[in-house]
Amino acid sequence: MSWQAYVDDHLVATGKVTKAAILGKQGGVWAASSGYNLSQSEQDAVVKTYFTNPDQVRGTGIVLNGFKFMTIQANPDEVIGRKGERGVFIFPTNQAILIAEYDAPTSAGEANIVAAKLADYLKSVNY
Repeated sequence: MSWQAYVDDHLVATGKVTKAAILGKQGGVWAASSGYNLSQSEQDAVVKTYFTNPDQVRGTGIVLNGFKFMTIQANPDEVIGRKGERGVFIFPTNQAILIAEYDAPTSAGEANIVAAKLADYLKSVNY
């Protein structure tokens, strides 16, 4: 299965995730939903800072596709952001980083289940 299929079929097609991307831990966008364009500085922050320096992301917030979220949680296993009715879950896997945004009427719990399930699967197959 292609990386794009994971984004399109396992995240966005569920109706619980509005935008998503998979980044390589060494950098680069492996796949992204249509119109979800992460700048190089946004990619660098996710790959190089979010999981290695959680205090920094707690202080500065999360910026993705030009939109700034307040950091709700940041630790080596998950980064969570929210602003208004929009939110984001960011999960590291063995070789990639999964980003999943959601918006009302989807709840944080519904989006988290979908994103965490794919992250767990990718970890189980060593990605």
